[in-house]
Formats: sequence, structure tokens, C-alpha cells
Amino acid sequence: MRYFRYQTLPELQQEAEHIGARHVAFEPDADKLKAALARPVRVGRHQVGNSIAIHPMEGCDGTADGRPGELTVRRYQRFAAGGAKLLWFEATAVCEEGRANTRQLWITEDNRDDFARLLDQIHAAAGDGVLVPMQLTHSGRYSVPKRILGDHNPYVDARFGTPPDTPLITDDELERLEDDYVRTAGLALQAGFEAVDLKMTHGYLLSELLGARTRPGRYGGALENRLRFPLNAIGKLRAAYGSRLLIAARLGCFDSVPYARDAASGSGVPAQFSTPYPHGFGVNPLNPLEEDLTEVFAAVAALRQAGVELLNVSLGCPYYNPHVTRPFEKPDEGNYEEPEHPLLGVDRHFRIAGALQRRFPDLPMVGSGYSWLQRFAIHAGAANLLAGNISFLGIGRGALAYPDFARDALEHGELQERRVCKTLTFCTYLMRQKHHPSGQFPTGCPPFDKEVYGEIIKIARATKK
Repeated sequence: MRYFRYQTLPELQQEAEHIGARHVAFEPDADKLKAALARPVRVGRHQVGNSIAIHPMEGCDGTADGRPGELTVRRYQRFAAGGAKLLWFEATAVCEEGRANTRQLWITEDNRDDFARLLDQIHAAAGDGVLVPMQLTHSGRYSVPKRILGDHNPYVDARFGTPPDTPLITDDELERLEDDYVRTAGLALQAGFEAVDLKMTHGYLLSELLGARTRPGRYGGALENRLRFPLNAIGKLRAAYGSRLLIAARLGCFDSVPYARDAASGSGVPAQFSTPYPHGFGVNPLNPLEEDLTEVFAAVAALRQAGVELLNVSLGCPYYNPHVTRPFEKPDEGNYEEPEHPLLGVDRHFRIAGALQRRFPDLPMVGSGYSWLQRFAIHAGAANLLAGNISFLGIGRGALAYPDFARDALEHGELQERRVCKTLTFCTYLMRQKHHPSGQFPTGCPPFDKEVYGEIIKIARATKK
């Protein structure tokens, strides 16, 4: 179904009001918009040059041993020259068994200098005031070739055919894995990165542990146990590196439940859950289709107290409820159609991020969920910045389509309609294709970066057939 039919900002604002997306607002004045986006943001000891961020966007284009590939370098050169000053470096594995695909980046002693060279190129192209946090990750149940589970959520297990007796990663293994994060952060520091991010979102291991209410032992059950891993890792990071590394986190603040495609309508339908729902993070146990931020507030307070100085707010899991993570116009091939108007998904992002930023006004946060708004995303971002609902406008897949969107926003106060992401999800389609000789197709934007990805998607489709 086509949703985005809006030719003017008033049309889109009227629709938001009509369907009850009351947290979606827009700044119509170009001068105010430019001034809001141009504001520098203090993050720890760093002065980030403006209020525009690019989310950690994986290209699945590293080498077998984890080095940045040619397309990795190309992507970051384009991002760096594009005008945004917070360039969140994509998920980089802390160990080989924690990679989500065979071409995910993985920093080691052997390839550290490759990352250093790429970072030098980013700084040269981006100029002063740029901050590049490296996102550290372990993919958990989405690791290849072996899934490593932090907890059993029977609804998620059923969605992916995971036997309920699959062993969980042990407490001792988790404690040793904390040291892998510390070691990897040290390699990032040696390569020149001044910040690292503990990835706690999108269903990966640290995210799954946050919702591990039914897990036995010292990493499950009570919230203090579910926070044990990131808090221990942060403590070890501080002990090892002091204040030399800024610590950030990308936090999944509402897991919801798995969705699947209804055979009759094609729409996404939620799993048939029972209540109280004893799984997930940020969910209302009496209705897990709604958020409950009680534990999220407590977790953010604990993370901030431990030393986190920058937070990136995200929602959902792209593997089983992608409309929660990234409202879309068209699903990736074979997936479900939007079960709600995408504006309601945008509103959910803005509502939750706004609640968190207002609760912790001294902790700079990056907002998500903007790309579906197309050329009006910057108007919504400016409105949230001016209202104190966020510190950074964050753009993810939209930056794959239009890497210099920030420059146009800052110079002209508007984006070019012919270049903005239309959320058609071709990037996700490529990410899900594993029949490449390297075990993974690289991902990017075929419609708006045809020079590279137009041919790649043709090959992916032809060889899949």
C-alpha cells in the first residue's frame, strides 16, 4: 500500500493530526530549521559541530578477516563529505563468532591499521567538529554460523525455528565476553577512535540480555542482573582506559513482539501472546504491543551513572518487527506489509525518544525514525531539537540514498525530492541475501546509488532465481 502522498508540509502535518500522531511536528521556517540543525552539541569533552547524525549503517562489505573493503571506504568517504558531524561507525564485532554475517567488520590486531587509515580519511573529509564512535557488537542469536542465545523468548524462538532446549551462553562465558569488549575498545582507541558504543538494540546479544527476565543466574531476572553485562563492561573500560574513550550506547527502548505475514492480507500480524508477558525490554507486560518505559528510565540512569555520555535511541528488532524499527513504504521482498500507518511508527519513535531526552536533559541523545518522512525529515528533526525532545537528528538508510543530505539541509533549509530515500527497503533486501560467493551480498541503495548497487541487486536477483 502506498502511504506517502504528501506534496506539502501542511498536508503531512494535517495527516499526522488526523491519525493521532500528536508527537510528530515540523518546523516550517527555513532559517529556524537551519539554525537548529547547525547548533553544536557538547558530548563529554567533545564539541560536535552540528546537530545532525548518521546512524551506524552496515554495508556488509568488509573482507573475510574483518577489514573495511572498498565499498566500506567509499561509503564513509561519502558520509564524511556530506556535512553531518556525528558519524556513528557501523557495528564492528568484538570476536569472530559474534559476527552477524561473513562480511561484517571485525577489528583485530592484524587489521587495526586498516581502520586507522579509514578513520584518517573520514576526519580529512569531514573537517573539524566530527565525532566517530565505533559501535561494538556481538550478534547473539543472529550470529553466523552458530546462533548464540542470551535468553529463550518462546515467541522469538518460534519465529526462527529455534528449539526450546538450545543451550544459552553461560554466565562464565558472558563474563569472559566482557573482556572481549574491553580488548576491542582498546584496538579502536589505538586506531584513533575517541568513542565506542555498546550496541544494545535490535535483538543482538546485549539487547536480548536486557529482556532476559526468565534467564537464570547472575545475568537474568531482576533488572540489576540484566544490566550486569553493560555495567561490568563499562567499569572495565574505565579501569583500562580512564577518560581517553567516550562511552556511548545505542539502546533498544521497546522490543514489542514478533510479527509475521498474514497469508490472506499480506499485512503484519503480531504473535498470539499471553499476558502477563514476561519477555522483552520496555514492554508493557499487560499489553506488549505498547511501551512501558519504567525500566528504560532506570537503565538509562544506571548507564549514565556508570559513565555513558551519549545515547542513541532505537526501537524494535528488524528481524521480527521491522515496522517498529524503521517505518517503511514497501517491505523487503517476502516480508509483511505495514500493519499500521507509518506515521504512527514515526510517532512512537518521537514519543519515546522525547520522553527519555526530557527525563535526562544533560545526556545528549540521537533520535531515530525519520527516513519515512522523506524530504520533510529535517523539518521534523528541527522541531524536535527546538522543543528539547532530542539532541541530534539521526538519519540511517536515508543517508545511504542521500549521503550529503546534511549539507543541503544546512545550506538551503530543504532537501531535494528526487534524492531522498523512499523507504522501499531494497537495502534490506540486499542485506538478507546470503547466496554470494563470500556468503553475503553488500548492501546500499540501488535506486539512488545505481552506479554501484544497481548492478549488485541485478546479480543478487538473477542468481537467487
